[in-house]
Amino acid sequence: MNHINLLLVDDEKAFLDTLTKRLEKRGMNVTAVYSGQDALAELKTQKNFEVVILDVKMPQMDGIETLVEIKRQDPLIEVIMLTGHATVETAIDGMKLGAFDYLMKPCDLDVLIAKASEAADKKRIHEDKIIEARMKEITNRRP
Repeated sequence: MNHINLLLVDDEKAFLDTLTKRLEKRGMNVTAVYSGQDALAELKTQKNFEVVILDVKMPQMDGIETLVEIKRQDPLIEVIMLTGHATVETAIDGMKLGAFDYLMKPCDLDVLIAKASEAADKKRIHEDKIIEARMKEITNRRP
């Protein structure tokens, strides 16, 4: 399994700590934060995240607001929404706003890891296409 650089965002400390340990045991590189504001600050300082796993229900800045700002800062980063308070409307809103997928808490760890792997692969493919396009642009320039 390839290493994935994950940012995990949830205001429930016990859940976040447990999930962080379980994902790290599976070879993931995990950074955990407790709020949308902390997630945005972390994304500004570290540019290597591939996937954000983001709780929908958080105080101050909820997951949808955080998702919008993440996509504004870095459109290529993939976001998986997590919620224990699922509503179809919130899921649809998140998907419309660019979320990669939407999972219910508690979710099966293998399903979460599979989704994170798919999301990381999608981001890597997009980045490769951008690099390829830039290389073509550079090599097609005539002096």
